[in-house]
Amino acid sequence: MLLTLMLSAACVAQAATEIRVGAYHFPPYLIKPESAGASGLLPDLLKAFNQLQGEYRFTLVATSAMRRYRDLQSGRFDLILFESPAWGWQHIAHESLGLHIEDAEVYVARAQPDRDQRYFDDFTGKRMALYSGYHYSFAGFNSDRQFLTEHFNALLTYSHDSNLTMLLLGRADIALIPRSYMRTYQQRYPEQSTALLVSDRPDQVYQHQALFRLQSAISPQVFDALLEQLNSDQQLEKLLGRYNLRSTPTPSRE
Repeated sequence: MLLTLMLSAACVAQAATEIRVGAYHFPPYLIKPESAGASGLLPDLLKAFNQLQGEYRFTLVATSAMRRYRDLQSGRFDLILFESPAWGWQHIAHESLGLHIEDAEVYVARAQPDRDQRYFDDFTGKRMALYSGYHYSFAGFNSDRQFLTEHFNALLTYSHDSNLTMLLLGRADIALIPRSYMRTYQQRYPEQSTALLVSDRPDQVYQHQALFRLQSAISPQVFDALLEQLNSDQQLEKLLGRYNLRSTPTPSRE
């Protein structure tokens, strides 16, 4: 009888289809995907999916901002989440699903007595602290490092905190930060956030989507159903709120 139970458990475990999800460093959505201690909204969301059902087992596959679309095309993973339509993936073979999760990119500068929102109207002669590999509206969504350096005097790093520190030290004039991350930073470091001026006008508003490779082990329709199931008791809303994010209204289904 014990052997039968063990074999049954093994069969159940084998029945779960692995769904590989592309993951690159994108705070607050994902922090250090290559490490065992990866954190952020994405790991929390996949954990919730795995606890919700047993048909699929969602796992993280580390990639980078620069190569993530190539990795999706090559089949290294099945899907990637939190991709905005302006970021240049329309040319690859894919299926997409609107996630109805909204965020934005905001301009941040060091606060000064004579400085107000008009400071963000003109970038001429200002040093821009940017995240390497990201797409920005003010630059026509061109993420090429040389282009940004030559045309916008860009200082490129791999850390939002580093870019904010450069502002505080006077080494950069304007940084671009995801609004959700900026709010988290302000909550974590209230004494430093008072020294920063955040723009009312966003550089861009994220309309997040999920991208699936055409041979993905899970379809957009099934994934959407899992999201609906997860939100039936407001689990999704609670997760989003933890990272200063919010959902947008979902069109009613016939």
